[in-house]
Amino acid sequence: MVQQKIVIKVQIRCDKCRSRAMEIAAAADGVISVALEGENKDTVAVTGDEVDSVDLAIRLSKKLGHTSLESVEQVDQQPKMKAKIQKQVRVRV
Repeated sequence: MVQQKIVIKVQIRCDKCRSRAMEIAAAADGVISVALEGENKDTVAVTGDEVDSVDLAIRLSKKLGHTSLESVEQVDQQPKMKAKIQKQVRVRV
């Protein structure tokens, strides 16, 4: 499976809107982690497997107002796996 990181800029007016954005993003299928980024905490960063970025942006816009899909990029898992394998090899020797 391919993990991807989706960054969506959301119109956030208050703390309740922030928590609502987190709830909506976490409820999407395939989401592993959700974080708020940016200076004003108005950017939602979602990491997950096969997450539908357009559907997520539409859901956020329906509940919170204007949203903007900033980026969708793949997350490499290879370096993490190599580090785990090296640790296991060191323990066995």
